[in-house]
Amino acid sequence: MMKFSVALSQLAPKLGNLKDNLEAHLRWIEKARAAGANLVVFPELSLTGYILQDLVPDIAVSLPDASRLQPLLEACRGIDCVFGFVEVSSNFNYYNAAAYVSEGRIVHVHRKLYLPTYGMFDEMRFFAMGENLRTFQTQFGEFGLLICEDLWHPSTIYLHAQDGAKAVITISCSPGRGVREGALFATSEGWENLLKTTSQFHTVFNIYVNRVGFEDGAHFPGGSMVVGPSGEVVAQGRYFEEDFVVATLDIEEVRRARLFTPVLRDERLELTLRELSRIAAKRNLPH
Repeated sequence: MMKFSVALSQLAPKLGNLKDNLEAHLRWIEKARAAGANLVVFPELSLTGYILQDLVPDIAVSLPDASRLQPLLEACRGIDCVFGFVEVSSNFNYYNAAAYVSEGRIVHVHRKLYLPTYGMFDEMRFFAMGENLRTFQTQFGEFGLLICEDLWHPSTIYLHAQDGAKAVITISCSPGRGVREGALFATSEGWENLLKTTSQFHTVFNIYVNRVGFEDGAHFPGGSMVVGPSGEVVAQGRYFEEDFVVATLDIEEVRRARLFTPVLRDERLELTLRELSRIAAKRNLPH
């Protein structure tokens, strides 16, 4: 399927309320289905809220036993879905995770790799770090999946693009920080610049969904968007309120962008590997 429609579900989850958030997801999925979308994307930790702290063990879900998620999985038939949740592993590690669902089953799970623990953030106190980064196959082609801070580390989208991704989905709970003279936070401007630049550098679609609302004094501004493989904004949600945006993507645009700017073709992986090995040895890191 070269062309597909994606719905950006920019909602405001209720902190720690899995039941109400699940019901909200079901409503937004039906809204996306009615709008003719092929894929619906929710924000980071969309089933739980963000500043969970000691609530983490109470709302965690164990996979593959995902009985608490069954209504959501069943709703994702005929429409693919990405949502955020807390995953607990068999050895009781808790992960900030994202799931890609197609035809009623989870086909890919990404565990957040980079946990911000600075300023207002305290994620590493409550979550374990993910260890793997993989592209995966969808009916629309090869995708990558990231969670918020992951995209601010250049290696993540670089690896996804090198591994064949035509689109990268980033789900986010990015609070507004840094007052600007205009309407936007500095962080909102930063996300726009980051998404445009990485799309153009790696000739991929960036699909970004950020939540809205207030939580424990934090203000989440939204600003979800789709950026094309040449760095142009295809669609964008409003700031400071819930929003629902549907955009049509054409994977053929990736082919055209890579013909016009063949940076991905010309990337020298052997050079990168050699120099990374040198740097790792200099820092006494395993490699």
